[in-house]
Amino acid sequence: MQQVHLRINDAANGKPTPVRLRITDADGRYYAPHGRLTEFATGPNQDVGGNVLIGLKPWAYIDGACEILLPPGELHIEIAKGPEHKPINETVALLAGKMSMRFTIERWSDLRAQGWHSSDTRTHFLSTEAAALEAAAEDVALVHLLAKEITLRDAFGKAVHAIPNIVAFTGQNLCHANDRHAVAVGTLNEHPVLGSLALLHCHRVVFPLNFGGPLGREDWTLFDWCGQCHRKKGLVVWTNPLHQTEALTYGEPLADLILGEIDAFEVTFFENSPFDAMADYYQLASAGLIVPLVGASGKASNGIALGVMRTYAHLEDSVPFSFAAWIEAVRAGRTYVSNGPLLDFTINGQRRGSHIELQTNDGPLIVHAEAKSNVPFDRLELMWNGDVIAQRYAHSEWPHGATLECELSVARSGWLAVRCVGETLLPSRPAPQRVFAHTSAIAVRREGSCDWVDAHTVQTLLADLEALLIWAKEKARCDTAAERERLCHVFDDARIALAKKISQA
Repeated sequence: MQQVHLRINDAANGKPTPVRLRITDADGRYYAPHGRLTEFATGPNQDVGGNVLIGLKPWAYIDGACEILLPPGELHIEIAKGPEHKPINETVALLAGKMSMRFTIERWSDLRAQGWHSSDTRTHFLSTEAAALEAAAEDVALVHLLAKEITLRDAFGKAVHAIPNIVAFTGQNLCHANDRHAVAVGTLNEHPVLGSLALLHCHRVVFPLNFGGPLGREDWTLFDWCGQCHRKKGLVVWTNPLHQTEALTYGEPLADLILGEIDAFEVTFFENSPFDAMADYYQLASAGLIVPLVGASGKASNGIALGVMRTYAHLEDSVPFSFAAWIEAVRAGRTYVSNGPLLDFTINGQRRGSHIELQTNDGPLIVHAEAKSNVPFDRLELMWNGDVIAQRYAHSEWPHGATLECELSVARSGWLAVRCVGETLLPSRPAPQRVFAHTSAIAVRREGSCDWVDAHTVQTLLADLEALLIWAKEKARCDTAAERERLCHVFDDARIALAKKISQA
């Protein structure tokens, strides 16, 4: 074994740059840099940061340089830095006595120069320093590190509560910010039955962080959390939308969305199966509930890479990057989510937000969409009301890509989206994710109409609200009649508002 100084330089400036690194010998044995581990914990809240197990492969995050003990001979070097850099995958011969190795990693796309800024909207249990390192190594511009209340066992086996990262709360500020990467610390607020919300860019911590549970009471609502977050231009994200308990499909966030209190819908993974969240997103859109998408890794351990699903938000021309500007870009709906492919999408030459209003004499919509990717994908598709109405197949040359242009004559209202799909299973991911990217839906309203709203879908969601109301009346643990009435009021108001969508269609 010999100690080797390893450095990975950025091709643009020749300086060391943070990366994700994996070195193995001819027998597949993994070698970790000093300060990293060959075997490490992968459970939630277990020394999270610096190491990551992707699939069954251990990797190390480094700041651009490291010292490492390596055997002379054949070595396999893998270096990654997010989807906008060309990964390094090489076999080299380490000569006996060689004391240094140098590699250069090259950016093949710079979306920030086009106004797109990436983010992982939900991570947990990292230190802010570890989040900053992994953000730089995965090329994520903005990491949202969310404090959440958890239960642990102390040294005597007693169950105790803990709130990791709560003292690092940054509110509407950033920490570890430089010209390309930053960390913000917000909160994840949860109810075991009703669901959970990420409160981003919130001016203060909104307590309680959770309520309910076996020993708790329903003396609060998610609607209350939304209102407090919105008082100072915070962003409310519906997290874990597949949360299903007590025979409730969606939980209270469905009601909060109908009442205009949910700003974004979270996608954490996609595998083209009944278990991904996009089917639910399409159902909500079919009911006239258009809300922006955000992508999150949900990282809570060393078993998942930061940014494995990420959000790209577009800042308007001449608007410099800031936390507040990024939040407003998401609120406006100029986003897409991706586990790798890079998208661009314009209508009549503009990157549009959540809504387009058309008058009777307006002409057709000119749609332009483009996808590029490090890994192969199959098709770039244009969707109208959930149906694919145009598609282009990707070419096989690297970087893989496809371009779609068409005129869309809009006779009645509907919603548009662009997605990139394929059968390629992404290498070294924690689940067999197929390559995927998807823009937020854009509501196209002709003279203000929502005539795409599907009555059957609305009835299905009304049934969900009825189930929530029954739960609130019969199972919610409320100390007073006023508390129960306040909870029921949220679902009653949502039912009335949703039923109106049928008459407006």
